[in-house]
Amino acid sequence: MQQEEIRKRLLEKANTLPLCPGVYLMRDRGGKVIYVGKSRKLKNRVSQYFQNAEKNLKTARMVSLVHEFDYYICDTEIEALSLENTLIKQYTPKYNIRLKDAKSYPYIKLTSEEYPRLLFTRRRDSDRAKYFGPYSGSSTAYALIELLRRTLRLPACSRVFPRDIGRERPCIYYQMNRCCGVCTGAVSAEEYGRLMRYAADILNGKSRAVREMLEGEMYAFAEEERYEAAARCRDTIAALDAIGEKQKVVAAPDAEHDVVALYSDDFCSCVSVFYVRSGTLQDKAEFLFGADSILETEDMTTFLCEHYQSRQYIPPQILLSFEMEDADREMLSSYLSKIAGHRVTVRTPERGTLKTLCEMVEKNAAEQAKLYRINTSKSEGTLARLAELLRLETYPSRIEAYDISNLGKEHLTAGMIVCNNGKFSKADYRTFRIRSVEDSTDDYASMREALERRLEHLQDKEGSFANLPDLILLDGGRGHVSVVRELLREKGIDLPVFGMVKDDYHKTRALCTDTEEISIAKEHDVYSLIYRIQEEVHRFTVGRMENAKRKTLKTSTLTRISGIGEVKAKKLLQAFGGMGALRTADVDAIAAVSGISRRDAEAVWTELHRDKKKRVREENDGK
Repeated sequence: MQQEEIRKRLLEKANTLPLCPGVYLMRDRGGKVIYVGKSRKLKNRVSQYFQNAEKNLKTARMVSLVHEFDYYICDTEIEALSLENTLIKQYTPKYNIRLKDAKSYPYIKLTSEEYPRLLFTRRRDSDRAKYFGPYSGSSTAYALIELLRRTLRLPACSRVFPRDIGRERPCIYYQMNRCCGVCTGAVSAEEYGRLMRYAADILNGKSRAVREMLEGEMYAFAEEERYEAAARCRDTIAALDAIGEKQKVVAAPDAEHDVVALYSDDFCSCVSVFYVRSGTLQDKAEFLFGADSILETEDMTTFLCEHYQSRQYIPPQILLSFEMEDADREMLSSYLSKIAGHRVTVRTPERGTLKTLCEMVEKNAAEQAKLYRINTSKSEGTLARLAELLRLETYPSRIEAYDISNLGKEHLTAGMIVCNNGKFSKADYRTFRIRSVEDSTDDYASMREALERRLEHLQDKEGSFANLPDLILLDGGRGHVSVVRELLREKGIDLPVFGMVKDDYHKTRALCTDTEEISIAKEHDVYSLIYRIQEEVHRFTVGRMENAKRKTLKTSTLTRISGIGEVKAKKLLQAFGGMGALRTADVDAIAAVSGISRRDAEAVWTELHRDKKKRVREENDGK
């Protein structure tokens, strides 16, 4: 059936749809969902795709592949929004934008202990702790934790309070006046709790309110002639002022809002978000999407709903650099208000300083898109040249690379990394613990097992493993390539496989098949890409193997103790964070760990202090 006939058939079907809220799924000739969308009026929205009206390049490309569509009728727009989000996660359509998994974003965790701590984490557990973020990157989260520790003089050590108060002398940070000295016993639980509340307020963007409270406390302490406490408040105020001088002031001192800008062209799209707290730019994030992802102003409601689902705090005002239909804006405001627990206003400023701020964020989005285009063009040129050198039939968008690593006969590990369009996709990295190979020196058999197990996942309907790579690279020579090609022939799979050959100095030299070598020495960009891939897969594989070995060494020390098996050993190490803290713990603290009896605790304490007792006896004998 010709494309024009398919378009007419789909337009006729779209014209029969009701004028009500709903979700639609576009499918290609093979029945695969390639796009999911929502609309307040299904008939109007879906029929637009199949009319002869002019469309942008990305939408036209998607529509040209549509062979059929399905739809779901919903009672309300919010119900349609929620269903659209669910279906996008279920089908991961090619042309929908997909945000990074919220689980991988960095957060700052304020624990719920008697003496709380600030921790970096990528997990939000269902505990009583408070979580702040997510932040745009781990460096931002770590920098904020360090800033709060310095400003409020919070302890950064691994001591557990109140257990360790008075047990050891204060560390050098206390002597440098960079720690309040909880371990000395001079700081009460109430005073420490107040410091942590200040930290929480600062993380929520309320540094101005914290400064006012500290100022009031300073004067009160001075009137009570508690000059040391007043001096501490003075120093903290000075530190907060220093922070304020470094931060970029972009709005009035009491301003608290997020500014969202969208830039989109035929090649890419960028959403830029500035997080403004107390008038200063606290953090920013850019979300870049390639030419295949459709992102227009009507798609921004879905984007913003998903974006704010992962955030702990939503400000009372969201400013947009672009116009949004009144109904969409009201729906988004209602949805965000429900999540936030307070009224959230979504609007597009038309004049004044807020309009200028939106324009600044929009320029930032355009600049990020420009950089993305430059980098993408370079990557595309490199991959095109690689395809030419290797005589590939398809452009190698997805490259998978494999390496084998082991320590003696133990921890035989295969690592797999993924390079999508010239960029490492760390979320898709995997490791395989080799099970069937008895001879640890047989890299060929290990590589075969790893690829065989990876190919079994082609039956998966979802996830990264469901996709065939365009190119497989092996950290090895012709023998590795021969083994993997034989496996692919047995499976009836036709994929290009090449080895990454190293020279005598363990550096990338060439690519090879099972019969010839292909020099890349004079191809600077191609050589650089292959070198980075080979180094990355080696780094990842060795790192995972060493981590497994390290865990075994730690647990094996404890499992030699009577009554302590693998499960109890792991519980102890997780509870104390490592062997160092466990050695300094007393019997009561060890017995307090869930699943550890008093007898177990005494056995662990005795074993860990056996060498210490021996040294004391030897010293006494010497005397």
